[in-house]
Amino acid sequence: MVQNKSLGSRSFDVVLFIILVLISLLSVAPIIHTLALSLSKASLAMAGQVFLWPKGLTLGSYDKVFADKQFFLSFWVTIKRTFIYTLFSVMATVLMAYPLSRETKQFKSRNVYMWIFVFVMMFNGGLVPTYLTIKSLGLMNNFWVLILPGLVNVYNAILVMNFFRNLPRELDESAGMDGAGAWRKLIQIYLPLSLPVLATITLFNIVGTWNEYFSAMIYVTKSNLIPLQTYLQQVVVTIDPTKITTDNVSQLTSVSDQTLSSAKIAVTMLPILIIYPLLQRYFITGITLGSVKE
Repeated sequence: MVQNKSLGSRSFDVVLFIILVLISLLSVAPIIHTLALSLSKASLAMAGQVFLWPKGLTLGSYDKVFADKQFFLSFWVTIKRTFIYTLFSVMATVLMAYPLSRETKQFKSRNVYMWIFVFVMMFNGGLVPTYLTIKSLGLMNNFWVLILPGLVNVYNAILVMNFFRNLPRELDESAGMDGAGAWRKLIQIYLPLSLPVLATITLFNIVGTWNEYFSAMIYVTKSNLIPLQTYLQQVVVTIDPTKITTDNVSQLTSVSDQTLSSAKIAVTMLPILIIYPLLQRYFITGITLGSVKE
């Protein structure tokens, strides 16, 4: 049914629409600027003449990216890390959220565990104790140091727990009357009905892991274990002019550090830009239902 809106309501809708359009443009502008820099001639990019449209169109930066072996080595480390971390993190989150979604008469220590998890979500041991713990466990320069720390995200577990608690209890009771145990209820009832929230935390894990660079800066020195974002951070932040040789001078006429870094960032963004629309349709449902607390 179409409702007649007042002038004030229509004016509010117009202002809200304009604000959302401006926010969207501000969000997309850095991506377009990066793409424009990566496709522009080095001298024009370094002169600051490129904003949202490439000038002196060239693919020289991308040729350099595809010739960089360390870039693809780090790319593979990031893909492997993202896949393994997301898989284990979703599994651990579900196994943590399912018992916490039970009533206290079914899981008497539930509230104690909840207080502990909320406490560790708000406080941690700090960088130095964490570093010493990682070192004592022998995880320095080990691939699993990129996976195990932070594997269980309490915020995601609370989202999944609340989603489980919002499912009809009659389903659980009926399955129990038919003789189904906890594992069968989880696998055959809860997980198939929880696709939105599982897709949401999967997206959180993929994006978070893909963009994470700090842990490798602290715990990894081997080049074959450096993730892509850490490699990009080193490329973009730690530019050393003394490493430029005479052989590089001719290349710098067509490719600069700025255009090369932009090309690498553009290639890095591509997988997330592909994955996000596929999972976005579950995003609102997963967040909304998972954040509702009885």
